[in-house]
Amino acid sequence: MGWLMHEKAGLRVQASNATAQTGTVVLLRLGPGPLSLPFPCRVVQVFDEPRRKGFAYGTLPGHPESGEEQFVLDHERDGAIRFTVTGVSRPASLLASLGGPTSRAVQDGMTQRYLAALDEL
Repeated sequence: MGWLMHEKAGLRVQASNATAQTGTVVLLRLGPGPLSLPFPCRVVQVFDEPRRKGFAYGTLPGHPESGEEQFVLDHERDGAIRFTVTGVSRPASLLASLGGPTSRAVQDGMTQRYLAALDEL
């Protein structure tokens, strides 16, 4: 899997590999130019099975949150395709701590943007 979903969701992506591989470092940025927020992460797990594809990344220093996010595409035996985004995090910066419920709303909003991006792919 590559980074197209993230790009279609409005993130700028700088990654050490074109595809998500264990150890890949990716810097995601959201927002305009110098005002953008950085979200550095490292891929910690890759799913490359016949009916399951995806990856998980963990946050790196400089990310406003500390945690992991997982993106998995499952091709069910009945032909259905299921995409799951799972995340666990806690504030790792003053900005995220002060954000409280707003930080959670931003995360939920990004999940919706990922899902909308998949509709375009």
